[in-house]
Amino acid sequence: MPVDVYALLALLSAFFNGVSTILIRQGLQDSTTHTGYWINLVVGVAGLWLAVLLLTPGDVFSIRALPYFIAAGLIGTVGGRFTRFLAIDKVGASVASSIVNLNPFISAGLAIVLLGERVTLPVLAGTMIIVAGTILLSSSGRQVGFQLRHLIYPFTAASCFGTVAIIRKLGLSETGPIFGSAVNMTTALIAFTLFLWASGNRQAMRCRGPSLWYFIGAGVAENTGVCLLIVALSLGQVSLVVPLSGTSPLFVLPMTWLFLRHVETLTWRIIVGSILIVAGVVALTGWR
Repeated sequence: MPVDVYALLALLSAFFNGVSTILIRQGLQDSTTHTGYWINLVVGVAGLWLAVLLLTPGDVFSIRALPYFIAAGLIGTVGGRFTRFLAIDKVGASVASSIVNLNPFISAGLAIVLLGERVTLPVLAGTMIIVAGTILLSSSGRQVGFQLRHLIYPFTAASCFGTVAIIRKLGLSETGPIFGSAVNMTTALIAFTLFLWASGNRQAMRCRGPSLWYFIGAGVAENTGVCLLIVALSLGQVSLVVPLSGTSPLFVLPMTWLFLRHVETLTWRIIVGSILIVAGVVALTGWR
């Protein structure tokens, strides 16, 4: 499979992740992280199981794949995605995005240790350049005041996302990406719904007004991105796919300028960060 196919899928995943970030930020103006996240999961479960019924042949259903994608649902979708919601709410989209996108380092290291992937110097250099670019891009946004302890949320999200890419890759050796995504999302929805009931926060499963539509849109965008990412992982190396999928700030900031220009403005950091990310993509996909 040519590298540009899964590279394109990974970049599309980053784009949809960026769209989701903008919509989440809008929805959180009048609602809570718990509500937004729960709606996100409901949308994902409905869409993915519909895709399974319409697009997935029966022979891809595998009991052996279930443990991998159940674990992926708990670690990546419950742990990673929920703490990403909290990070956007607590420290702001710019800071959250920059720290969460440190996850390629985690994935690349685990891919070497657990999957035996060979990470060449261009791949390593490209990963470092992309991460540097995303941090520079994200730091160009509006400064948001926050408490130091709140940084635990984006760092936790980065760790979860970095780890779950390896688990998904292992699961894809047993089943197809759409079925795996559906199991992943269903696990997360069941776990989070039980948490809301047990904690007495059942009102979090109710939402009205504009926030509802923002969260539904974010759910469609984010879950489309996750599905594209899993397909990309089924076609290419973790150490190549994950860094490319982590370029969402490259899309977040232009969309912020278009739709939320009163919040962030173009600066030299955006220009330099964009150049760094382009250079990183070239290093990853052009010189392996």
